[in-house]
Amino acid sequence: MVSEPELRETGRTTEAARPPRRRRRSVATMVAVLVALAAATAYGGWYGSDQGIKVVHWGTGDTTVLAVAGDVVTLTDSPQARRRGTYWLEWSGAHTMLGDVVTEAPGKVERAILGGSVPSAGTSGDLTAVPPGDPKVTFGLDFSEFTIATELGPAPAWYVPAKGSTWFIAVHGQNGRRKAELKALPVVHRLGMPFMAITYRNDEGAPASPDGLIHLGDSEWRDLEAAVRAARDRGARRVVLYGTSMGGVIAARFLDRSPLADLVSALVMDSSESDWERVAEWNAERLHMPAVFGRLANRISEWRTGIDVDRLNMITHPPAARPPTLLFAAGADTQVPVQELRDLAAAGKRLNWPIRYEEFPGADHTEPWNTDRARYESLLAAFLTPFAAPAR
Repeated sequence: MVSEPELRETGRTTEAARPPRRRRRSVATMVAVLVALAAATAYGGWYGSDQGIKVVHWGTGDTTVLAVAGDVVTLTDSPQARRRGTYWLEWSGAHTMLGDVVTEAPGKVERAILGGSVPSAGTSGDLTAVPPGDPKVTFGLDFSEFTIATELGPAPAWYVPAKGSTWFIAVHGQNGRRKAELKALPVVHRLGMPFMAITYRNDEGAPASPDGLIHLGDSEWRDLEAAVRAARDRGARRVVLYGTSMGGVIAARFLDRSPLADLVSALVMDSSESDWERVAEWNAERLHMPAVFGRLANRISEWRTGIDVDRLNMITHPPAARPPTLLFAAGADTQVPVQELRDLAAAGKRLNWPIRYEEFPGADHTEPWNTDRARYESLLAAFLTPFAAPAR
């Protein structure tokens, strides 16, 4: 029989054992919450990173290029691919005229290439019975297509000829298409400047980057360098660069790193990011998340691509060559904080970088032209006129 003192002692022992169990449950709960928060943070950071560097081909079509050998393209098998006759493969504003079927095999169809751009393996596109849109269709201007030899392989370009020796080279933005750059074409052509709209790595019809990711301009500038070299080889004595969104970053990195930068007379940027860190933080806050998620997204992007986001900042690391620049800003930009571009323009004098800033109230990202075409074209024409004269 247990004595009363022993019962009291046993009770004390039992009660004393309860707090540690409660503490253990509390610790386990806290650990679970921390793990969940860490997982959510990592997911948010990775998602944010994808928004910056993941390749997205909008409006990919009904067939995929499996291989290209000489004047024969191999497509995935489909009823469209097996149609007899002459058709077009269209992607991202580029096109290839295809002749009749050469051979058929399980899962693939080979067709002859008759003309146009030559797509790279992996290109997705639409087989169409009607000619695709192009500068001729859009503005009634004759054009040609030629291939630029980049370090990764051939990349197609549109070329609208003119008599001048200063070429206008247009660079589209992140996951964009070269047809977006046609808005500048009427002004450029009236001024007698040859016009070239390029593609670069990861575009439809152009080679993929080795890691299959966007590098925010840090490597894409080398494809612009190949385009400038191609223009020089075709008679260009000077060039004007035109970049929308990330295309402006690409142009700035070219001006910083390319030995061909001294060929550039002027630069036009439209809604271009000047500070990727600030863009990421601002977009995180716009989505009602802490700015730290934006910084984390950039750190993940750096880890995935090997780039240094800070080195792409145009204020703290301005390009080595700083030609006269026209900066169009969208006052209601939902992708790039307009204050970022205001700050870049304000820093121009300190950086010995002549920047003319023009803001379009109510315009969204890369849409100043759409908001007020007359003003946009007037400003662009006035800026370009001194550079359009034949180079001496």
